[in-house]
Amino acid sequence: MPETPDRAASGSPAPEPVLVPASDAPNAKPARASLKEETNKNFVRRLVMTGLTTQAGTYAIAIIAMIVAAAGSALTAWVMEGIVDAMSDTENRQRVLYVAIAVAAIFTVKGIATYVQTVFMTRAGNRLVAMLQMKFYDRLLAQSVSFFNVNESSNLLLHTTRSAQNARQMIDLVVTSFVRDLLTLIGLIFVMFWQQPLLTLVSLVGGPIVLLGVRTILKKVRTIVEKETASLTEIVKVTQETAKGFQIIKLFGLEPQMSRHMDGAVRQVEKRSNAVARLNAITSPLIETLSGLVIAAVVLISAIDFVDGQPTTPGQLMSFITALLMAYEPAKRLTRMRVRIEGLIVPLRMMFDLIDQPLTVEDPADARALPAGPGAVEMKDVRFGYRDKTPVLDGIDLTFPAGQTTALVGASGSGKSTILNLLMRLYDPTGGVVSVDGVDLRDVTAKSLHQRLSYVGQDTFLFSTTVMNNLRLARPDASEEDVIAAAKEANAHDFITALPQGYYTEVGENGAFLSGGQRQRLAIARAFLRGGSILLLDEATSALDATSERLIKEALARISQNTTTIVIAHRLSTVMEADQIHVIDAGRVVQSGSPQNLLLRPGPFRALYDQQFGGIAQGQG
Repeated sequence: MPETPDRAASGSPAPEPVLVPASDAPNAKPARASLKEETNKNFVRRLVMTGLTTQAGTYAIAIIAMIVAAAGSALTAWVMEGIVDAMSDTENRQRVLYVAIAVAAIFTVKGIATYVQTVFMTRAGNRLVAMLQMKFYDRLLAQSVSFFNVNESSNLLLHTTRSAQNARQMIDLVVTSFVRDLLTLIGLIFVMFWQQPLLTLVSLVGGPIVLLGVRTILKKVRTIVEKETASLTEIVKVTQETAKGFQIIKLFGLEPQMSRHMDGAVRQVEKRSNAVARLNAITSPLIETLSGLVIAAVVLISAIDFVDGQPTTPGQLMSFITALLMAYEPAKRLTRMRVRIEGLIVPLRMMFDLIDQPLTVEDPADARALPAGPGAVEMKDVRFGYRDKTPVLDGIDLTFPAGQTTALVGASGSGKSTILNLLMRLYDPTGGVVSVDGVDLRDVTAKSLHQRLSYVGQDTFLFSTTVMNNLRLARPDASEEDVIAAAKEANAHDFITALPQGYYTEVGENGAFLSGGQRQRLAIARAFLRGGSILLLDEATSALDATSERLIKEALARISQNTTTIVIAHRLSTVMEADQIHVIDAGRVVQSGSPQNLLLRPGPFRALYDQQFGGIAQGQG
């Protein structure tokens, strides 16, 4: 990404990290695994607290319901003593009735609590997913073009869907584990200890062994999930490329290669998902085996009546055994929780790393609206490089007079489109100043600048909606008459009215139902409708036939009379009416002047003209 100049950086502080601790920033590299585990705990804690605070009321109801359900589980084990003793006491039938009523009440309340817990946890989780998806998307909208140059769309799409769902699953997992399962386990252990203290201590000896085994499993899960996430991203990427490049795939017979590519990615995900499943499943036999050994020990000790040297009633023993058996499920869920969290946290942390990436182009805190003016544009000693910092513009000086048409010509890669990108403030220069009417663009809001601009690029993007909606993007409050007038100026009205539903015809994904020339004319119509005081044209007529190009050039001549127009074109026939031309080479201005003056003297422009028009300029020179 390009470096932000000191002057701009001082105007706006770096955004604070969202949820992720400072030590967990994307560039941070903990020296020890224990530090990474600690920051993972902090990340989970902050994520859970964020979810609980944003949905406090909903989660509060769910947590209360969990507490009631946990109490119901403990009471279920407790009441077993009364059931057994009451059934053994054949002379007191009234006691059996009381116990039956208690059992019915416990299970009814527990069932209602479970229902309430499920409904409110689902509601809070769905809201959290929606909030997180919008937070991620809004952050994407705030980023500059450089962010999307280094982050593939497939990766962003995966995080918008899968990672956001992971946040919900993680909070649900942590809340239910630490509220319902933990409280249930504590309640059942209390019942066990109350009924049989010594047997309870015997039952707990397997705990440390389970924790040690889970700790070993976690290290393997983390590595596998990181690779699985990369493979999932590759699947999305291949699917996107297939949809966008299907014509090339068919033309060059790339179906076997694409199928092999997808098959490799799918198999990697399958393999790693199976590996995670195996590691996750290991916890079950681990707990099963230890539980079986513990229960066997309890049976043996009970059989010899070695319980504090005191006799045990059948009801007490049954209550203890019931609590022990019921404790198995919450103990298993708590044990597996760590493994499941590890599987969820890897893509989720990647998502928040993207959210926390600083904005490379950002309005300063004291930014003001760009004042109204004639639209004179100037670049003074501007330097700029993209991701690898290789200079694309090297101390360039340019002036674009207000109300005049200025053309930029030169070989591909000379820096012409980069100049337009800086004028649109899609990037900030690494040095120098870009100004409009004498105002540095870094001192004004990007929104106020963009309201002054109309732009038509080489690649026309259209949204999957109607022609009318695509044109109105330039000015949402435009009337239908305004839209039609702009389309006529761009020589687009005739082909639009010939469409099945006219201006209300769906254009398909990125204008798939239109030809390249038609899409380009819609983009030009959109620029006309925008009506900005500065018009930027980057190969705007490249996709038009000769007749349409002539009509568009006539329209551009009319609209540019009171507009600062900056034109980029490889075909010199489209710039011969410009007021002045700048020839760009390797990020520098090598020649400037009017078309007529440039043709009268040897130089780069005359050489380009001779190349395109067969040496006509030599006779004029």
